[in-house]
Amino acid sequence: MLYFIPAWYLKDEWKEDEQFWYRRRMKTETDDTVKQIQLFQRNSICEYKILLLSYAPNFRHFLHRQSAFRVPYWSVFDAIQEVGRKKQAVLSFHNLNWPGDIEFIYTPFSVMAMLNGERYAKIEFGEYGNPIQVDLYRNGQISRKNIYDDRGFISCTSVYENGRKAYDQYLTEKGVWKLCHFADGHVAVNPRSSQYLIRTPKTEKQVSFLKNTYQSMEEVIEEVFGTALETTRAGDIFCAAAHQQHLALLDRLLAGRKICYSVFGERLLLDGNEGAAELLSHGNYIVADSRENLAMVSRQKGLEAVAKKNIPPYDTRIDSGISQQMNVQKILFPVDHLTEETLEEAITYMAAYLEENRDARVHLFTRNAEFSRESNLLKQVGSILRRGGYPPGWAGKTNQKQVETWLDEEEQIPILFSVEQCVNELSVNKCVREQRLLVDLADTPDLFLQISCVSMGIPQVLKTATQYMRPGKNGRVNRDLSKLGEDLRYYLDSLTNWNEAAIQSYSLGKTHTTQYLIEQWKEVIVSIGNSTSIAAGAGRFQ
Repeated sequence: MLYFIPAWYLKDEWKEDEQFWYRRRMKTETDDTVKQIQLFQRNSICEYKILLLSYAPNFRHFLHRQSAFRVPYWSVFDAIQEVGRKKQAVLSFHNLNWPGDIEFIYTPFSVMAMLNGERYAKIEFGEYGNPIQVDLYRNGQISRKNIYDDRGFISCTSVYENGRKAYDQYLTEKGVWKLCHFADGHVAVNPRSSQYLIRTPKTEKQVSFLKNTYQSMEEVIEEVFGTALETTRAGDIFCAAAHQQHLALLDRLLAGRKICYSVFGERLLLDGNEGAAELLSHGNYIVADSRENLAMVSRQKGLEAVAKKNIPPYDTRIDSGISQQMNVQKILFPVDHLTEETLEEAITYMAAYLEENRDARVHLFTRNAEFSRESNLLKQVGSILRRGGYPPGWAGKTNQKQVETWLDEEEQIPILFSVEQCVNELSVNKCVREQRLLVDLADTPDLFLQISCVSMGIPQVLKTATQYMRPGKNGRVNRDLSKLGEDLRYYLDSLTNWNEAAIQSYSLGKTHTTQYLIEQWKEVIVSIGNSTSIAAGAGRFQ
């Protein structure tokens, strides 16, 4: 059996990051573990299961969003709360136990419950329309928050005193509290319900907690997870996301076991983090999502002897973009990791090129989802344009009215710089399909953008060569921003150069297909050893 241990946490808490339906998601949910699970699910590489260490009452919704709804999983909090339900259930807030004179007021975002003219409760909903939280009020202050599981029961209740959280109580399906997690961090076990449940396909075993009180929730998780691991076999492999939240815990529990750590993006920066590097050195294998992260891992002291491999989480596939069907040439320009000096210099040289090519447009790409991000970025670019002697009105929102209706069309100021705010991979793909050229001047280019451009035959101008951009073939290296205009002319003024880069992109994409990723993962599994036991270990603890 291959077990995936994800890092799906809300900051530094052992909780999921589920949001109310009307709140903008500030970062993508798609990470290396999501893509690895999708790969194993769709290609039947071997038997696998997710081991979930975070409290996630809406986990089924998360899996559905990631197209992985039927993936097998085990949850430490399901074991603690003795949850037997597997399927989602319809829960209406009308069916909750309300006072007889309650009045519901429907707002555009949530439902308010009023009692005798005063606010009694507020019902919040998830992205799928199910109630996920009910806030209760007393004398105008919040007194309690009830968190609802998507399987149709109240899962946790948070009690407040004088507007501040005092403790969380985690409940069974029948409403009996199991754990009480206090604001100072310590955890108390209900003496009348002091067992947790470990299930296997053949048996169910209730295990008593070893203590009445624990110093932290991590201590509780370690005990329950450690008991569950006793049902696994010595030959099983654990693929864990490298994350500071659980590294030390896994190091203690999986000592002597076969473990592969997955390093992804900026989730765990190892430079200067000797403690994390030492913990990773106890693993059997390290998989990095990019060559840059592989290089970062390789230069850490103590990791020289650990086997390493670069396996991208995303595969390439031929998916022709639609840029040639459009009457403008869009230049995708990621800005999140650029210094102010680099941004100003690049914008100035791009503006000079846009004076030559009035069909070109620059799309400022950002993964920052803050509401003010677009306006702040456009204001910053407008100031750069003004200082360079160009109209600041070139930077604006494409859907806004640029001038008064009485102005002639010839007098209107065109929008040449606009913002693309993309958080999830679906919105990124939609954006990239319309682009004619990628210009990424960050020290480490955006990996997903690169792979998307390879798949869609889009040339790339980067600060350095990468595994997805071969200079002179599907892109160009730009180490001197004064030559940026030359790079733009090379691809946008010549269809021949652009077509040649597209052909080279498709050729390069053939070496990073789904089959390539499968073979790379098989090599890792075989290298860790005893791969036959993986398939044989199917269907253990649930």
